[in-house]
Amino acid sequence: MMQIRSRLYALLDAGSVPTAQLLDWADAALTAGVGLLQYRDKHADRELRHARATALVARAADTRTPLLINDDVELAREVGASGVHVGRDDTPVARARARLGASAIIGATCHDKLSLAVQAVREGASYVAFGRFFPSGTKPGAPPADLSVLHRARQLGVPVVAIGGIDLTNAQQVLSAGADWLAVSGALFQTDSAEEVFRRTQAFNRLIEAFEHEDRS
Repeated sequence: MMQIRSRLYALLDAGSVPTAQLLDWADAALTAGVGLLQYRDKHADRELRHARATALVARAADTRTPLLINDDVELAREVGASGVHVGRDDTPVARARARLGASAIIGATCHDKLSLAVQAVREGASYVAFGRFFPSGTKPGAPPADLSVLHRARQLGVPVVAIGGIDLTNAQQVLSAGADWLAVSGALFQTDSAEEVFRRTQAFNRLIEAFEHEDRS
């Protein structure tokens, strides 16, 4: 099983943050402390996405944080990212694993389907992601999932990620349901300053630490 320092997984969606501040927002989250950072960009041209991904890989390396690319296996390979996250209609997990190698981190979207997670793990997924669990501004059209799938997925032997509308008001509920990691986008990055991104990241980490302390006691 993968060992990551923090259970906070930051999703940097280029379509949801100020373009000029994208790297500053990433720096703030990285400095405050996240376990994984994913770069998601559905609209920029190839040259811009390559430039941004290259910069993000370098910044993430400074804090020894894995940087994942959403969907684009070839971009991840070109810029030396730690891996990719693939959706149901993207590059298959097995193909991504073959292309990126045994050490790459490869995550798979499973929506609300345990069967998709079983298949993803069989093909070499490093983690499986379920959601959305709450209304999501980043992916409003994603099908809803029941929190019970998180507990059921723990039998698979890889980390279980929860995604979709997670914020400070519901994060503990998701952790209690069995999530290993919290994948958070809007609740971190939809703000007007890097300082606020930093504060929000710290707040999530404090919540996670408090949950872990209570869980151990």
